[in-house]
Amino acid sequence: MTESDYRDMLRASVLESATFLRLTMSGKRKGSDLPWQKAVVRPVLVQGQPRMQFSWFDGRSDITENWAGPHLEQKLDEALALPFRQFHLQATSGDLYVRVTRKSKALIDRTPPSLSERPPIAHDRVKGHVLPRGTPNILLQALGIMDASGRVRPPAQGKFRQVNEFLRIVSQVVDEADRSERPLEIVDFGCGRAYLTFAAYHYLHHIQGRPVRVIGIDRDPELVTKCDGLRDELGWADLSFRTAAISDLVLERPPDLVLSLHACNTATDEALAQGILQGSRIILAAPCCQHELRPQLRAPLFQPVLRHGVLKQRTAEILTDALRALTLRIMGYRTSVVEFVDPEHTARNLLIRAQRGVPAGDPDLVREYRELRDFWQVTPTLEGLLGSTFGQHVG
Repeated sequence: MTESDYRDMLRASVLESATFLRLTMSGKRKGSDLPWQKAVVRPVLVQGQPRMQFSWFDGRSDITENWAGPHLEQKLDEALALPFRQFHLQATSGDLYVRVTRKSKALIDRTPPSLSERPPIAHDRVKGHVLPRGTPNILLQALGIMDASGRVRPPAQGKFRQVNEFLRIVSQVVDEADRSERPLEIVDFGCGRAYLTFAAYHYLHHIQGRPVRVIGIDRDPELVTKCDGLRDELGWADLSFRTAAISDLVLERPPDLVLSLHACNTATDEALAQGILQGSRIILAAPCCQHELRPQLRAPLFQPVLRHGVLKQRTAEILTDALRALTLRIMGYRTSVVEFVDPEHTARNLLIRAQRGVPAGDPDLVREYRELRDFWQVTPTLEGLLGSTFGQHVG
């Protein structure tokens, strides 16, 4: 049997969704250059949607990708073209073994099914960890969160939980967006070291199988250089990083997702304003260092609270994020403020989650905003950054 024949046979069996269970490819042919020791293809469900999962193992780590539609057939053809020596296809109708000899001759053997019943294919990792413990992951290893065996390093337990909880939220909001063939456009304002940015790209592109383009913006050229280095180390070409101020960025296309993860103080307001003005469908912001309103607070009734520095700071933080959330709602975003990781793991655990899709200028929300702003006698930075776009609703 020729290579074309057995590849066509394996391809047809994998795409037969009613019977296919698993394809395992292993070993490499003599004289070939193959980076993988093994690859496994199996059907899974991701967020209730059928996908085909490709897992690649090199002896130290693995890469997992999920594909569907026209991309699936392309990825399957690419996998079958690699110089693996052995193929084991399991189906409900029986097993198929293919071994390629040194002279490139394919030896075929068929046996009764090795699996007596079809195993469950649910793959809703978001209910547990999107990037699970015990499974080596190339990104978590590069970030120093996980060792080569898949063990989470003790000092990185908090970061591991933060990454996974953040990806759980990303899966919820992005999965509701349309699944067109065009790349998802993601912008991270104030990206810093960008480990959550890399995680979002890894999840959406390698696990969900979506085309993704990411731009990370930060004022610190040293951090941008480090992000470029990690991107090049991973070989993820669809991420770019720029040294710039948030307000200076002009995008060619409206973003699908704007991130602002621990951008300090009013940098969060700048990111929110950019997300709104650029027409982003989704905004995820984890505020940090909310010092802006603290010196402005003037409310005689709350003087017993404001005379204590720590209570005044906490009040300012709550008020800042409440006004931000109200502003997003007034501008047409369904908005919630949630804890995206337990406070025991990080003090920076709030996330503002906003999705465009409601009428702007709701009069009840405008009234709430005015009353809250005027009671505390504050002038929020975000209101000024939005200018007339917000002023037409609030006045």
